[in-house]
Amino acid sequence: METRVLGRTGRSVGVVGLGCWQLGGDWGEVADDDAFAVLDAAVASGVTFLDTADVYGDGRSERLIGRFLAERGDQAQGLTVATKMGRRADPHVADAYTLDAFRGWADRSRQNLGVDTLDLVQLHCPPTEVFHRDSVYDALDELVADKAIAAYGVSVETVDEALAAIARPNVASVQIILNVFRRKPLEAVLPAAVEAGVGIIARVPLASGLLSGKYDESTTFAATDHRTFNRHGESFDVGETFAGVPFEVGVLAAREVAARTPDGATTAQLALRWILDQEGVSVVIPGARNAEQARGNAAAATLAPLDEVTAAELERVYDTSVRAHVHDRW
Repeated sequence: METRVLGRTGRSVGVVGLGCWQLGGDWGEVADDDAFAVLDAAVASGVTFLDTADVYGDGRSERLIGRFLAERGDQAQGLTVATKMGRRADPHVADAYTLDAFRGWADRSRQNLGVDTLDLVQLHCPPTEVFHRDSVYDALDELVADKAIAAYGVSVETVDEALAAIARPNVASVQIILNVFRRKPLEAVLPAAVEAGVGIIARVPLASGLLSGKYDESTTFAATDHRTFNRHGESFDVGETFAGVPFEVGVLAAREVAARTPDGATTAQLALRWILDQEGVSVVIPGARNAEQARGNAAAATLAPLDEVTAAELERVYDTSVRAHVHDRW
């Protein structure tokens, strides 16, 4: 698989990684055996970047990855595991982002993952004020000096939050929603990241499965799936569910995207390839609920860059069907 340097971490990672939210919870039940099958299939397909968080299944995702790393032993060398912290704060307010809290959260993640030093820790979509506090970055620098973490980045909801983080000298990476239905980061965030040498981790790349092209107006999801319980932003930012696109709108737009799928590829691979074609993207992190999906996602890296006609058609779908619903919100 093609590799790219992940910003200021200096680490080379495969361009298609694995988002491990599904392995923890909020996507319906995933058994341990199925989770390990996903991890095995992804790594066997060239994936070297795993993205998780301390709140995914209240640590279950981290613990599963920790067991996976332990069982692979030396074969786990070369893998980069990124986790996130901050969403365990209750209440989730800016004043909760302190050095003591960071130490506690990082120690818990180190224990879950079975490592002495975390490869990359990202602030997990904190309140906007956090991005502007010098004390936050000073505390993160102290964790790096203590070797509790090797590098730090941020996961953001908005373009403005991303730009604020990119301006900080030691922020290694920014994780942001970027997909065929969420194009706003192309305007300012990706150019700023390229100029600063900050890595871009593209999340929600398939708009919670809409861009697989497999859903229709009658598709339903389990009660424990965020695509049911967060459909209107009841539990967290609505942009994390279907990328903020109303489901019925997304289904129709996804059909137009699917019509551009090249022979021998899937619609999901087309959508992932579009992200990889954007200058500044370091790695894209689709999730997977089974080994077949993990292998299919990784194979997107083998597709040729999209031709100009296809790229223009995807832009047209966005402008005519999706832009009005999302562009000015994040």
